[in-house]
Amino acid sequence: MSLTEQFWSATFDEVTQGYCEREHDYFCLLCGESIEKGIIYPVEGRLYDAAKFTHHHIEEAHGSVFQYLSELDKKITGLSDHQNQLMRLFFQGKSDQEVQKEMGIGSASTIRNHRFALKEKERQAKVFLVMMELMKGTAKKSPVTAVVSDAPRSPKKNDDELQVSSAEYAEITQKYFPEGTLGRLEHYPRKLKHRLVVLEEITKRFDPKKIYSEKEVNAVLETAYEDYVTIRRYLIDHGFLDRAADGSEYWVRSNGEEREKQMNRKQELKQIYREVKTEAGVYQIKNLQNGKIWVDATKNLKTMNGKQFTLKHGSHTNKALQKEWNEYGEDAFVFEVLEVLEQKPDPFFDLADALEKLENKWLDQLQPYGEKGYNEKKKR
Repeated sequence: MSLTEQFWSATFDEVTQGYCEREHDYFCLLCGESIEKGIIYPVEGRLYDAAKFTHHHIEEAHGSVFQYLSELDKKITGLSDHQNQLMRLFFQGKSDQEVQKEMGIGSASTIRNHRFALKEKERQAKVFLVMMELMKGTAKKSPVTAVVSDAPRSPKKNDDELQVSSAEYAEITQKYFPEGTLGRLEHYPRKLKHRLVVLEEITKRFDPKKIYSEKEVNAVLETAYEDYVTIRRYLIDHGFLDRAADGSEYWVRSNGEEREKQMNRKQELKQIYREVKTEAGVYQIKNLQNGKIWVDATKNLKTMNGKQFTLKHGSHTNKALQKEWNEYGEDAFVFEVLEVLEQKPDPFFDLADALEKLENKWLDQLQPYGEKGYNEKKKR
């Protein structure tokens, strides 16, 4: 399956985090990088397992999943240039006043209207996705709450239908948590009022001062209910938990002030990263002993160091190259940049397509196949 096919066949959660988990590795949906499981990866004095290193790879190679998606062609995103620019500024955590000043349009209230319009677009997209699933006959017959993302955060709302007395609250928790509120959930309630009480209790299992990874969130939720993915989604939809745009971090939403400090710092680091120019291009790994080469393309030529790292640890995806690396040793190989891709300021410029064409040019020129190299011929 090609990278494009893998991307479009991935689930919503997988695309959001930028990778999918397979039996033996984690696969980056943005560039096709494979991070093998069972290997400890050293990064700047720290040791990362494969899952954590995959997050690190996405940040280093792509900045963020949001940044990668925002650079796709408008035919794919469905966003106008104006909407795309707004979303980028919102993603950076800019206030309405800051966005208005940077874009030089209208007033702060104009920006609020744009936020509302994007929220409407989100709701429309959710309804459209559900309708498509129903049309294909693959959607489960489940509550409409899968489409409604603005349900109340807590059962203690002013809405009379959602008011819960202390006695009723205790009755609901006893019904759904027969072993106690720290025990397992008997079944997930359909009634909104009951659902909110259940989610409120499950949220208490999280430390409001802690930032969780998705794996850690899943571990907590598995103690409450078998279908932890559904519970995680509803905790976010109903506002009990919040998460980073790339799905790498989760936290209890009430922890606003502490989270704001961390997010501000993270935005600073992201901005610093954006200001460091990255270059896409094509490079080769050459065996000086027999002249064989491996030709590859990357959106960030700095990631060549990552390829050298995977070869040192015996986890490169090309088995023939890895075998001869092990046989001849590191000193027998050199890494060389063949060509840096010229990126055009044209908003219609397709980076992925241009990079693929550049790679094909060098593959045709060098023919690194069979006795001459380690590549396998692509089906075009």
